[in-house]
Amino acid sequence: MAPRSTVDPFARFDRWFRTAERAGIQLPEAAALATADRGGCPSVRFVLVKHSDPSGFVFYTNARSRKGRQLHANPRASLAFYWDPTGKQVCVSGRVEPVSREETDAYWASRPRASRLAGLASSQSATLASRARLMAHFGALRLRLRGKEVPRPPEWKGFRILPDQIEFWTRRAHRLHERELFTRTAQGWRRCLLQP
Repeated sequence: MAPRSTVDPFARFDRWFRTAERAGIQLPEAAALATADRGGCPSVRFVLVKHSDPSGFVFYTNARSRKGRQLHANPRASLAFYWDPTGKQVCVSGRVEPVSREETDAYWASRPRASRLAGLASSQSATLASRARLMAHFGALRLRLRGKEVPRPPEWKGFRILPDQIEFWTRRAHRLHERELFTRTAQGWRRCLLQP
């Protein structure tokens, strides 16, 4: 069995993330999110991870979207961050839980007004008759809510991935990349190396 790690994987993630920011990478918080439905059929898309700390990795979406429905049916997911200029990648897997209403409301309030209006206007992943209809709806909301708060739709929620595994990948010559896998156990994180 791999020994218990003295390395905090969340602290390492934070260091790597800050390095990606300093490297000028646009949207270093962008990560591929993989989910699956109840039958195991997978899907993947990019999301913006808005917060990370030892409690997990948080992103927000419409709970009626495809990913929202899949997370409800099968509350496990994986994230993959890739920062090419730094030669680093982080993969996270674990169970998913909704964040609190207070945390969701606080993040909603921090978003630019146009983004809140867009979140209210869009029934994410639903079929769309025409883009013109969506833009007309957005424009009507903008006029109707001028000078007022933009309410958070009840289906717009936050989700937290509570990782049971975090893998750190570093690009090396000859494709002999470094891979370190941290696995959560009852005794803490255990670290092992993986073949490239």
